[in-house]
Amino acid sequence: MDRVAKLASQKAVVIFSKSSCCMCHAIKRLFYEQGVSPAIYELDEDASGKEMEWALMRLGCNPSVPAVFIGGRFIGSANTIMTLHLNGSLKNLLKNAGAIWL
Repeated sequence: MDRVAKLASQKAVVIFSKSSCCMCHAIKRLFYEQGVSPAIYELDEDASGKEMEWALMRLGCNPSVPAVFIGGRFIGSANTIMTLHLNGSLKNLLKNAGAIWL
């Protein structure tokens, strides 16, 4: 849990992902298309990936990936991020976190 919190606070946008997850890919693309350069941690390629996955699930992320943190705060998984994007509030979160300047 400590490692997840530390990693999540190191950049304005942090995504915990798995390289084989199609929803993770879609969420990463969404952020890139917004002009954001997120820190991405592929849990299936990290030696501590399983422990981080359990920590994410304890935070309430189910499924465990994609897990998105903005400004060091857990925002949610794919459904939450897409909802925020569609209702226009994702941009404000990104601006407030310093991930984008527009």
